[in-house]
Amino acid sequence: MALTKLTTDLIDGSLGTDWDSNIKTAAFTAVAGEGYFVNTTSAAITVTLPSSPSAGDEVSIVDYAGTADTNNITITSSDNINGDADDLSINYERGGVSIVYVDATQGWLAYNATNETDTALVTPVPLTVDYLVVAGGGGGGSEAVIGAGGGGAGGLRTSYGSTSGGGAAAETAIAASVSTDYTVTVGSGGAVNTSGVDSVFSTITSTGGGRGGYRSGNETGADGGSGGGSASITGESGGSGTTGQGFDGGTGSQGGNFPSTYQAGGGGGAAEAGNTDGGSQGGDGLAVSITGSSVTYAGGGAGAAGTSYGTRIGGDGGGGNEGSAGGTNLGGGGGANAAGGSGVVILRYSNSFTITIGSGLTGATTTDGTDKVTTFTAGTGNISFS
Repeated sequence: MALTKLTTDLIDGSLGTDWDSNIKTAAFTAVAGEGYFVNTTSAAITVTLPSSPSAGDEVSIVDYAGTADTNNITITSSDNINGDADDLSINYERGGVSIVYVDATQGWLAYNATNETDTALVTPVPLTVDYLVVAGGGGGGSEAVIGAGGGGAGGLRTSYGSTSGGGAAAETAIAASVSTDYTVTVGSGGAVNTSGVDSVFSTITSTGGGRGGYRSGNETGADGGSGGGSASITGESGGSGTTGQGFDGGTGSQGGNFPSTYQAGGGGGAAEAGNTDGGSQGGDGLAVSITGSSVTYAGGGAGAAGTSYGTRIGGDGGGGNEGSAGGTNLGGGGGANAAGGSGVVILRYSNSFTITIGSGLTGATTTDGTDKVTTFTAGTGNISFS
């Protein structure tokens, strides 16, 4: 009883709040006139304020276990809070606050905070978006059995994990805003003899993989996110990868005996160059766990080698073997005489927010812990958060 009275005096300034004696350990919807002890020891908790409130309706919230600085208490509403549509957060130890509904313009106003350490009574929840952006893989070169280079993997950029493509450090997540349009494009894989298409999220662009070289035309592998492998001609080089996105394509060779010793170059991958694991082999891709599970993306396609057609393999992460296409939504380079695989865009953000996917895009959202993960597999268009 003493705790209830003390808390009421500190938070509400009166004895009018009816405190719920059941400690809250999971997300819930508050009732007007009620006070709640919220225990975030195990996980962050979202409190939804009452819908269709009347002027003077109040709700009080207290950090029960002193863990809100680690696992925040998020306050959300279909109405404004402090005159803004953003969710708010109690993110300091032993925090407590009372909130009163005023009108449709200001919505709920926070007042009488306890143990407050910030200048505001409650802090806006930041919309931080981690991303994985993989471009379409380049198509392999088109040629008779011996001549075709493997396609380079689509460029890979990510803010989630220890590295991005090309061995670069992972990038910085995007500080996004609600009610703002952001462009998403999922790059398609390149046809035979054609480089892949760029993928985009907001200001992040990953470059399509370079096409493989071929003896009857463009012997050199094309530059791209990762470079395409060259045709089996001594002196022709693989294409260059883009810094921070992927590696170079492998260089082909003729050897002394036609055609048995002729080898085209393998396409570069996000984690290594073509030919690294042997002549004509595609470079391996990079494992990223942004979905909650480790998946390898952006492997390079295999080039053709000698008369043993079909023996060379693509890199881990969707790189196509000789004669096989790159992996769909992995950004894999196409093997010799085959198309590249399509790219993918994956976004990870707090489950306090909801994403709206515009027309022209194919995407789906799942949940991993306290985050949402939205995966886009095709198209181009705008998205927004609320």
